[in-house]
Amino acid sequence: MTIKALVVDDEAPARAELRFLLDEVGGVEVIGEASNASEAFQLIKAIPYDVIFLDIDMPGLSGMQLAETLAALERSPAIVFVTAHGEHAVKAFEVAAADYLVKPVETERLRTAIGRLTPAPQEGVRVERIPVEKAGKKLLLQVDDIYYVMAKDDYSYLHTDGERYLSTISLAQLEKRLDVSGFFRVHRRYLVNLAKVREVVPMYGGTLLLTLRDREDTQIPVSRRRVPSLKKAIGL
Repeated sequence: MTIKALVVDDEAPARAELRFLLDEVGGVEVIGEASNASEAFQLIKAIPYDVIFLDIDMPGLSGMQLAETLAALERSPAIVFVTAHGEHAVKAFEVAAADYLVKPVETERLRTAIGRLTPAPQEGVRVERIPVEKAGKKLLLQVDDIYYVMAKDDYSYLHTDGERYLSTISLAQLEKRLDVSGFFRVHRRYLVNLAKVREVVPMYGGTLLLTLRDREDTQIPVSRRRVPSLKKAIGL
């Protein structure tokens, strides 16, 4: 199935170059162009695009601000940022971008980005990395390294084996992103990587206690109402 695309860049030569590359790679039909984010937003509301190839630095509303606005739509197209700067990569992952390309775009790199897209790119796609913060630095944490996530107000703490990282993404949002990666919401405050569970212990009152495989043998409570669905998920 051909992917329907919108190209957004304030420079006409950049739009023309990207159209040329997309035509060379194949599988994508560019059915719209916009020279700024405001114009792009109006087109997106009128036409169901599958993907937007979006510049970040534009006059007026930036590409990143447009991406944050689109996140509130019932059906938002996938976003592939195409920019001359690499410093926005972590922020791009925070708004769940499908990919991040740095100009000048290479054909094979563009082919890889297109290969990650589907007509419904934000549903059922396995997330590989999550943007986090530690010691004042922004990092991209591999999902497979995460043992569990704990909610803290509007933030989340992602725990690996011996390390803890802060994320500005809420637990509810992380639950959606990590659903296909084997994570399970066991409690209103906890999201657990089921592949990291070593032991499941029945507790008084019909609850469960999970022991993880980390060096601290971390124990995570399972709320009573989540016990049936957890048992089904792990085959108990």
